[in-house]
Amino acid sequence: MTQSPSISNDPMYQLLREGKIDEFNAKKQDGEYCNLRGCDFRSIDLQGVDAVGLDFRGAYFRMADLRGIDFRGSLLDGASINGAKISGTYFPLEISAEEVLLSLEHGTRIRVIRDKKEAD
Repeated sequence: MTQSPSISNDPMYQLLREGKIDEFNAKKQDGEYCNLRGCDFRSIDLQGVDAVGLDFRGAYFRMADLRGIDFRGSLLDGASINGAKISGTYFPLEISAEEVLLSLEHGTRIRVIRDKKEAD
């Protein structure tokens, strides 16, 4: 059973909710920890966020602006991107284009295939 997305009290998450992307990126680069797993990013503009190394598993990105984000170094298992803006967005190679489309159009949770064995 999937948990509902949450609005966390994590200060780094709050920076993203407030649109303080540059401040978030600076703190992240300085090594500040953030827990974004299962968080609610509904309708938030995340353009410009440095997503490398971030754990977005189970996150909810409905109607969020994800344009130009490079998620290739991020964890997106179980995330949903229903109705999000994704022009120019990079997704991890382990996520098929079909999986992205299903989540974008129908709100399904993204399934990640890490190796051939998982696909069987």
